[in-house]
Amino acid sequence: MATLTPVLDIAGLRKSYGGRSVVSGVGFSVPAGVCFGILGPNGAGKTTILRCCLGLASPDEGKILLGGHPVPESACAARRRVGVVPQFDNLDPDFTAGENLLTYGRYFGLKKAEIQRRIPELLDFAGLTDKEKARVQTLSGGMKRRLTLARALINDPDILFLDEPTTGLDPQARHLIWDRLKQLVAHGKTLILTTHFMEEAERLCERLIVLDHGSVVAEGNPRGLIASHIEPDVIEVFGGNAARWAENHRGLCDRLEISGETVFFYCRDTAALRKALDGENGLHFLRRAANLEDVFIKLTGRELRD
Repeated sequence: MATLTPVLDIAGLRKSYGGRSVVSGVGFSVPAGVCFGILGPNGAGKTTILRCCLGLASPDEGKILLGGHPVPESACAARRRVGVVPQFDNLDPDFTAGENLLTYGRYFGLKKAEIQRRIPELLDFAGLTDKEKARVQTLSGGMKRRLTLARALINDPDILFLDEPTTGLDPQARHLIWDRLKQLVAHGKTLILTTHFMEEAERLCERLIVLDHGSVVAEGNPRGLIASHIEPDVIEVFGGNAARWAENHRGLCDRLEISGETVFFYCRDTAALRKALDGENGLHFLRRAANLEDVFIKLTGRELRD
């Protein structure tokens, strides 16, 4: 159950690199016991915000309170109750899974006996019960990602930062991690998540912000953002001359977007559009409910970001 006391409170955060503004006056609060999402295209400032929160980068301006501690001034004190799953795995390939957990636990000043007591339960939590003696270089990508999650929990943190935790994973591994993250929230942990997977954010996040060019362009819960920004029904039309057909039928929807060979019709009432599409040779369509990806695309655009 979330409380009203924020475990992370950010105000007026600014950060530039080489004269280019990466984070431009960002502010938000994260209450305890929720999964909070930070969404945005590449270069929107997500990872920079996380680095500032963890004291790994110093902001040019702004205030950060993490677990009640000012950052970067008291970053070490704040991080004692924090776990981190970085964007890229940085496990020691020469160690076994158990040795990675043991070594990491020692960084927090934990006693060897206490760490060894926790290792079996953490490996079981990560679906790696029989992998304690396995060397990291023999593990699959999904196993390494789950081991990184287990490692982040070695100090039993109150707050867990996860930077794109399921990137590159197959659907089975992704769903397993989603299940584990839901369990953590159910046990009172606070998760702060960056992701490119809108389904992931929609499934996990109780609240989120959307960043674009270093600024917050939307904040709220997923269903509320969908309801406030997007028409309820979407019909995707593709094949044949879909774009040309769409230009001649704009009046059958509230809004449309063309992306490559696919046209997205956003509608409050789809009856007239579906009737017009019936029997159109060479055109294919599917109807679906609006989702968080539609919100994301509307707010940040469809152009590629590098």
